[in-house]
Amino acid sequence: MKVISADSAAAILDEQFKPVYHVASVSVLVEPPYREPSFRLAEPIFREVESGFDVIVHEAELCRSLLDKMKADVVHLDMSLGGVSIEELSPVELVNMRASRTGRQNILKILPRLRKIACEIKRVHGIDMLAIGKESMPVRIAELTAGAEAILFACQRAVDEKENILLGLPLMCQPRFLGNRVYLHSLIANEHDVRGFSVDTLGVLTKVKLSETLNPIARGFRALKITPMN
Repeated sequence: MKVISADSAAAILDEQFKPVYHVASVSVLVEPPYREPSFRLAEPIFREVESGFDVIVHEAELCRSLLDKMKADVVHLDMSLGGVSIEELSPVELVNMRASRTGRQNILKILPRLRKIACEIKRVHGIDMLAIGKESMPVRIAELTAGAEAILFACQRAVDEKENILLGLPLMCQPRFLGNRVYLHSLIANEHDVRGFSVDTLGVLTKVKLSETLNPIARGFRALKITPMN
């Protein structure tokens, strides 16, 4: 089974390690044995975290864009609603699902746009978009890939603005650098061979100094201190 999924991962943190801006959105094609992306489509977004719930709509749009390039059997969206088809999800069904009141309200705001995209995907490609969330391994791979891409986007911003940046990475992962590639390896049990990656085509990694630290207020998370070189 070939799966297209998407996620927005990594955030610029303030001095108190609180997330301020989402950095990257990524859509990926994942094929057996489901360890890393076969193809990826990434965009820098730099959206405020507090008002960024509708980033899920952008993720769905990226999945649709990737489907124009690559074939897949299903789309996995980063919404933990038990794998229900977005096309068939109604406000009444949503109210009866296990989710926080705030979560349901936020989803209701974007549901019409999500359903429109899901219906278009179904009509054009004949496949479903499922609200499966973190239960999906392709969503996890999208998360790691978005984190890897975010490292490069944040490095470029640090160089352009000549300012230090503190970048919070996704849950339970560690960056590794090999040549012009950034790998983000999962540290979750049974995911030792799962990773996402990005490619530094602009050589931005040679223009910054990177140092890794644990996030002191969010157990399981790491951060990168990005310092532009003179």
